[in-house]
Amino acid sequence: MTQTLAEMATEVLTCGEGREKTEISKRHAEAWFAARKAGTPIPVGTANPPLRPSRPAKPELLDPRDVPRRRPGSPQGRIALLHAVAHIELNAVDLHWDIIARFGHIPMPIGFYDDWVKSAAEESKHFNLICDCLEALGSFYGDLPAHAGMWKAAEDTAEDFMGRLAVVPMVLEARGLDVTPGMIEIFRKAKADDAVAALEVIYSEEVGHVAFGSKWFHFMCGRENLDPKDVFHDLVRRYFHGALKPPFNEEKRAEAGIPPDFYWPLTETGSVTDD
Repeated sequence: MTQTLAEMATEVLTCGEGREKTEISKRHAEAWFAARKAGTPIPVGTANPPLRPSRPAKPELLDPRDVPRRRPGSPQGRIALLHAVAHIELNAVDLHWDIIARFGHIPMPIGFYDDWVKSAAEESKHFNLICDCLEALGSFYGDLPAHAGMWKAAEDTAEDFMGRLAVVPMVLEARGLDVTPGMIEIFRKAKADDAVAALEVIYSEEVGHVAFGSKWFHFMCGRENLDPKDVFHDLVRRYFHGALKPPFNEEKRAEAGIPPDFYWPLTETGSVTDD
């Protein structure tokens, strides 16, 4: 019997090993788009995804305050930075499948599913690119401890579809647009060409993921006749802990459909310039 898309998503979420998880993710994405191309789309369906996705035995997950800090200028520091990126990318794979599995009961245009399946497949690629870089440096994903709070935004918004759209792509992934250029420069200075190439792929494709979040957030606001900016501010203040931190990559955020008056008022200064 053919799996529904929600069942496919749940299969990804319940697989613990990173490389295997991303292989299942890639396979399901290919099946989804092949069926779409053939004019026989896979039913979306509904599912009961786990509150937390399955994870490998390693890395050890620590409170963010307890994760060791290493200087990125050293070889070990660069390995630690790549390990942190791999952890983010693996969580992103689960986040994109989770929005499909968890909110399948909300009627959405089929393009919504196209966007998040595509994003999940790209995050799977990103995870493997970074794992390849780690292994080339004699390390691997799981070799270092990692941040235990990465899934908190998903848990907090498990029953709030618009909250999920606001916080995950439009805040957390948008933050990636702010910090990735600096990471690319660190590895460029170290002449780590493979890492530079991997991060450049991630940077170029993450803009689309943020844009998908903005697009569908605005769609839902339009459906409910709500003001997007006001709703965004309310949801971020409700679900995101702390102020947003500049500097912001305003060009890439604009490219993704997030104007400055969405995020500057959520900084500590609350102004549209960082005085």
